[in-house]
Amino acid sequence: MSTVAEPLADEPVDVPVLDSERVFDGRVWDIRRDAFELGGARIEREYVDHPGAVAVLALDDDDRAFLIKQYRHPVRTRDWEIPAGLLDVHGEDPLAAAKRELAEEADLEASEWAVLVDFFTSPGGSDEAIRIYLARGLTATADVFAREDEEADMEIRWVPLDECVDAVLARRLQNPSLAIGVLAAHTARTRAWQSLGPADAAWPGRSTPRREPAAP
Repeated sequence: MSTVAEPLADEPVDVPVLDSERVFDGRVWDIRRDAFELGGARIEREYVDHPGAVAVLALDDDDRAFLIKQYRHPVRTRDWEIPAGLLDVHGEDPLAAAKRELAEEADLEASEWAVLVDFFTSPGGSDEAIRIYLARGLTATADVFAREDEEADMEIRWVPLDECVDAVLARRLQNPSLAIGVLAAHTARTRAWQSLGPADAAWPGRSTPRREPAAP
């Protein structure tokens, strides 16, 4: 008798959490230690307690992607990226956050929005989840945003999608949101964009809201 395998899908698991404590309280994210029960055993793990983020792959009418280059201190690199930002505004809709980031980092707005792909950045050590949106029908915003810190000297470039894919496969570009975004978009384009999700699609894997700091 032949059996049909179910489609590949990650499986959420609700394990009993025996204890949870914040061992480091950071400016943007925390470090949390959980004790949980799995397979009858008590296990302890420390991980980054992250608010999550959104990213935007903006494509113009010539299938050129809007890229930015900025300094990232942990890897001591000015890497090419796509516009992105934290979900650090309490209660903010992720699509609204994506629109804000596109305006603030690219001075652009879009008339067409769709979900391109969702992913966990490092599920063995962080609960950060990122949603990448595809933005098309681009126009310039009425205002140009002032930028500071790492964004103050950003370099921008419009790059054909195929060229982005070549650079990822040649290992010249290593930012995860850019790499995943352009590879997903390249594949979706070959399928006439049929894999895109609605801009308001449910996001069951979204990071949980960051916990408030403990009272002194």
